[in-house]
Amino acid sequence: MTKIIDGKALSQSIKDQLKISVENFKNKYNRDITLAVILVGENPASQVYVRNKIKACEYVGIKSLSYKLEETATEEEVIELTKSLSNDNKIDGILVQLPLPKHINEDMVLSCISPEKDVDGFTSINIGNLLLGKPCIVSCTPQGIITMLKSANIELTGKNAVVIGRSNIVGKPISLLLLKENCTVTICHSKTKDIEKICSNADILIAALGKTQFVKENMVKEGAVVIDVGINRTENGLKGDVDFDNVSKKTSYITPVPGGVGPMTIATLMENTYKCALRREEGEF
Repeated sequence: MTKIIDGKALSQSIKDQLKISVENFKNKYNRDITLAVILVGENPASQVYVRNKIKACEYVGIKSLSYKLEETATEEEVIELTKSLSNDNKIDGILVQLPLPKHINEDMVLSCISPEKDVDGFTSINIGNLLLGKPCIVSCTPQGIITMLKSANIELTGKNAVVIGRSNIVGKPISLLLLKENCTVTICHSKTKDIEKICSNADILIAALGKTQFVKENMVKEGAVVIDVGINRTENGLKGDVDFDNVSKKTSYITPVPGGVGPMTIATLMENTYKCALRREEGEF
């Protein structure tokens, strides 16, 4: 019988524990933990994400500072703000909400975030350290996925893991994390041949390609674990990258959309912000 990995319940548990840790931090170091959030433009989805992140900050006791720039803001203005926050000792974490408007080079902006304040784990230093197996801040969604798998006591060592999607935000880092957990990892993408056959051999299947209900029942083997990262807005509400109703008939574990990976991404962001503050105080950076 398929078991649902409830990301909403797990994220709430993480935030409840973190609330205590943040309070202890404040008492010990006599200061707030502060997250700075930069939002450029009027992207409706980005506005929702930022509101949810600010709400989570309020819940766990992290101070959030919002910096809203117009769609017409120049790349230089965004870079200047990012550098200023990186040099501000009162700021523990910096989050630049993606995507940025097309006239702004995202890589250029992200490169201006100090690695020790990079709560999204997007800077080349943090990604490079992840590749090398060194201590780093890990991207929120991939780390949230690993937390979900472990919370369900799913054995990872030796398992055949297939990741659909090769983005820098999810596909590549989750592949590295699964490799670290001793999985045998295959990455599929838009140019992959026989993708159905490859996926149907997966013990663990991570769908992170951004195509509504791309993963069908015939692509999943009996008893597989399926993690759906997709959040696609349709006329019928939010849908994932997985055809949940049919695929769930074959899986041992599966994540829903909504209520799966999404809440875990935000909970992990809160964890990363706390870790950045703690490492600064303990001199680990």
